This record gives sequence, structure tokens and C-alpha cells, in this order.
Amino acid sequence: MESLLLQASIYLGAALLIVPLAVRAGLGSVLGYLAAGIVMGPVLGLAGAETEDLRHYAEFGVVLMLFLVGLELEPAALWAMRRSLVGLGGLQIVLTSLAAALGLFWLGFPWPEAAVLGMVAALSSTAIVLQTMTERRMLRTTGGRSAFAVLLAQDIAVVPMLALVPLIALRPGAGAHSAHDATEGPAMPIIGLLQSLPGWADTLVMLGVVGFIVLGGHFLTRPVFRYVHASRLPEMGSFIALFTVMGTAFLTMVVGLSPALGAFLAGVVLANSEFRHQLEADIRPYKGILLGLFFMAVGMGIDFRLLAADPWTLAGFTLALVGLKVLVLAALAQTFGLTGRDRWLLTLGLAQAGEFGFVLVAFAAQETILPALLAQKALIVISLSMLVTPVLFLVASWLTRLGEEAPALGADAIDEKGRVIIAGIGRFGQVVNRLVRMSGIETVVLDHDMAAVQIMRRFGVKGFFGDPTRPELLQAAGLAEATVLVVAVDDRENAIKIVRYARQVRPDLHIVSRARDRVHVYELYQAGADDIVRETFDSSIRAGRYVLENMGFSEYEAAQRSRTYYRVDRAAMRDLAELWVPGQPAHLNEAYVARARQLDDDLETAMLEEAGQIPLDPEAAE
Repeated sequence: MESLLLQASIYLGAALLIVPLAVRAGLGSVLGYLAAGIVMGPVLGLAGAETEDLRHYAEFGVVLMLFLVGLELEPAALWAMRRSLVGLGGLQIVLTSLAAALGLFWLGFPWPEAAVLGMVAALSSTAIVLQTMTERRMLRTTGGRSAFAVLLAQDIAVVPMLALVPLIALRPGAGAHSAHDATEGPAMPIIGLLQSLPGWADTLVMLGVVGFIVLGGHFLTRPVFRYVHASRLPEMGSFIALFTVMGTAFLTMVVGLSPALGAFLAGVVLANSEFRHQLEADIRPYKGILLGLFFMAVGMGIDFRLLAADPWTLAGFTLALVGLKVLVLAALAQTFGLTGRDRWLLTLGLAQAGEFGFVLVAFAAQETILPALLAQKALIVISLSMLVTPVLFLVASWLTRLGEEAPALGADAIDEKGRVIIAGIGRFGQVVNRLVRMSGIETVVLDHDMAAVQIMRRFGVKGFFGDPTRPELLQAAGLAEATVLVVAVDDRENAIKIVRYARQVRPDLHIVSRARDRVHVYELYQAGADDIVRETFDSSIRAGRYVLENMGFSEYEAAQRSRTYYRVDRAAMRDLAELWVPGQPAHLNEAYVARARQLDDDLETAMLEEAGQIPLDPEAAE
């Protein structure tokens, strides 16, 4: 017990000390956890033989993460990803595997070793990439969605890869092994029973399990969840959430599928459930802790003695791995029409090896395909490539800021002009476009998502494919003659870029822009926007009006107070934008704080004046 508490204290203390420093330095939490693991293991020697066990159990954090990602992705959205999932993801796996295997074979590796290591090279780190993209709010961008599709395709491909390893080994009876054998030790009886089934029966069982998860998610979860939540015990929410993830992960694992894939499927099925947000709230703390431990275990697992014995070879193979994946992903990004930030996000974000590579290498070593020393070196290369991933994301951000990419290829020829240009046709831009067009005003709509443009055209709305951040595309859309520009893109940096360029070339143009939050409003005002709409501001005021109506105010009184609040806050945002300093926390800006306090007093005064004109007590108004 004392040893357990000591080890737990060391792990938690290292994370508390190092991870916040990494976040403050702008390196992200992933690099912080990796650094904490390196300090604990190779540097100070505070971690011992338990590192492998820790990594093994912490891998469940990846399962929890895939479940949460599934909750955010409805089945219709998953179906819309099929082109990226099969085309982009499938090509990345095949091309990377073949290129890596041929390169290793050319270097003199036997073909079984080259084949296995080629498959390892094709995999990327789901844990690191999704965690980093989530932290930096990149997952909803086109590049983020494309990267996620590739990662999901890789998770699916792990299953046939594990099935190929025994065939490569060419040993009788080798096909009876599975990924479970490589990581779990002696098989459970039910797993052994399934492995003894013929191939066709095994496939039927696999399809049956997937069908059970889908149907169970639709028909069983609601009565079960309602029964559990009827107990009104808060901890029962965590119990049912963990049971859902563990149960689906176990079911898919025993039939030879990835447990992470099973958890993801369960999340997708429950994405439309009324319990979705409660599940997310119950799972997220466990996911964060386990993922942090997983990254620390990766750092602790780097054998610096072996690395010191042959540093140039291992560093060379790591660079070759990253370089090969960058070349393959860059070619695919070009083929699938990704440009600018999206291209760099896909190309550099997935250039590392992944955690499933640990499983594949261990399984291949067990099958005697990989010698023990080569397996250890492969694990070091995987770990080193994962270690440089945060740096690759920083490079991607730097390249994006340079803005020196060639003009986007494949943009539509724009043969129409309109008094209103709408950049972005997501859920925000669609409403604006429909209202303006129904009022008899012609619009020109631009969007970099070909699928969105095609869907829009099927409904009879004329739109054009292209990146609205490109100056030449805005000019072709009639920026010189337009009366209003609506910036409705969901990427905050791209929105600022469009507003800044449009204001430079058209000082008289009226610019309406979408904003994510207050800081984004300040940035857009300073860039030159005229009217800025925060995504949730109007809906929040409307919700507040409903609260007032249910607290005794009449509809007229509540509407008047809402209008007063809107008017004062809108003026306040203009004033505060002039005092806001980029890069400086608002609470450290004395002029900003003083003006904010004064504006709060002005708002209170305005509301009191409103109260003087309209009695608060409904009975007093009669």
C-alpha cells in the first residue's frame, strides 16, 4: 500500500509541476506529460518495471477518448465522412505501408520484418493528435475532420494488420493468436472459444456484436439509463457511463476488433441520446487522467541507454519515418483539395507513429518475426516520433501564419456578382443567406468545403467552391462592387484574415462578421469589421428574456429590458475593443479593467432607469 501511494504521489506531483509549465510556454499538455515521463524515468530513475503496466492500463484513456469523440459525431456526420474515411484514410495506410516496407527491404531488412514495420509506420497516434487538436480547437476544421477520418481508418485497419502478422510468420497454428494475446497474457475461455470458430462463423459473430451495439444503443440505453438515474445517486452516472464504455470495448475486443473502435461506435450510437451530455460530463475526468498517464508512460518507456548506444541510427530512422509520412500526406492533401492551414494540419499532424504500433511490434516479436533488439529499437523510434508531435503542430501553425502557399487549386470560376458576398455557408451562413435572398437581394456564396457547396446547389442555392481567404477569389466574387461582406467562416484566424484584407482594399465596405467570443470580437473590431455577431449572444439574451417572463415580468417588460441590455453591451464592446491589447490578459490591463467597471455601472444605471419607467411588481402596474 505504501509503495502504491508513493508511486501515485510521484506521478501526480510530476504532472502538477511540469504540465502547467509546458502549457504556459505554449507547448501544450501532451508535450508536458511526455516531458514529465522522461524526467521521472530516464532522467531521475523514479519509475521502474511498472512502466509497461502503467502504459497498458493507461491505454484505456484512448478508449474513453474515442467514446467522447463518437458522442460528438452523429451517424449522419459519420456517413458524410465516408469519402475521407475510405479514400483519404485508405490511401494513406496503403501508400505509407508499401513505401516504408520497400524502403526497409532495400536497406537489407528481411521481407517479413519490412512488412510488419511498414504497417507500424502507417499508424499515427490517435491519443496525441486528438488531444492536441481538441486543446487547440482544430477538430472542427476541414483539416481536423480529415485527420480524424484518417485516424479512424487506421483504428479499423489495426484488425486486419493483426490478422496478417501470423500469416507473415508462416507458422502452423499462428493464426490462433490475437492482439489480446500480445498484451493480456493467457486468454480468457470465451476468447479461446471464439478463436476456435471457423472464419465464416467468426465473421458472423463479429457482425452480430456490432449489430448488438447499434440496436442496444437505440433500444436498451434509454430504459436502463432512466432506471439508473431514478435512484438520484450522482455516482451512479459515473457507473453507467464507465459500464457502457467498458462493456462495448470488451465485446469488440473478444471478437478481434479494436476496443477503441467499439467505444467509438457506442459513442456514435448515443450521439442523439438525451443522455449524451451527462455521459460526456461523467467520462471526461477519467479520460483526462488516463491519457495523461499514457503520455507519461511513453516518456518513461524511452530506453536512453539503447538510444545512447546507437543515437544516429535511431534518430535517422525517426526522421525518415516522419519525412516519409509527410511526403505521403502532403500528396494526399493536394489530391483531396486541402489548402493552407488544413493541408499543414493533416500533413504534419499525422506524421508520427502511434500507440497501436506498440501492440503491433509486441505481437510481431511474440511471433518471432522481429528479433528482441529490433523490437526494442522500433519502440524507441515510435516513442521519439510521438515525442516530436507537439513540435510538428507548432511548425504547422508557423507555416500557416507565413501565408505563402500557392493559390488554392480547383476553385470555381465565379461568373456572378452580388451586392452581398457571404464567406462561409455553415449553419451560421445558411441562415443569413436564406434571409437575404428571400428579401430579393442577390448573394454570392463562397465556401472551401466542396460537399457543403454541392449540398447547397441541390437545394437550388448558387454557391462557389474556393477558399474565401484568398484575395483573388474575393475579387472574382465582386469585392470591388459589393455593398456588404458577411464573414461567416467558423475559423477565427481565417475570419480575421478576411476582414483585414477586405477593409484594406475597400474602406467603404460594410463588413458583418461572426465571432466566437469577446476576445474574437475585439480582434475583429481592430481588423475593421462594422457589425459583429457573437455566436451565442442573441440566443442567450432571448433565454434571459424567457427567464424574466417566468419571474413575473410581462412580455413587453422583458423585451424592453433585453433591448436595453443588448444596446448597452453592444456599445461597451466597441469601447473595450479600443483598450484591448493583443497578447495581454484583460485583468492585467488597468485601463481595460477601469473601463469595464464603468460600463458595468452604466448598464446597471440603464436597467434602473428602465425599472423606473416600468414597475417591477406586476400588481403595481395595474
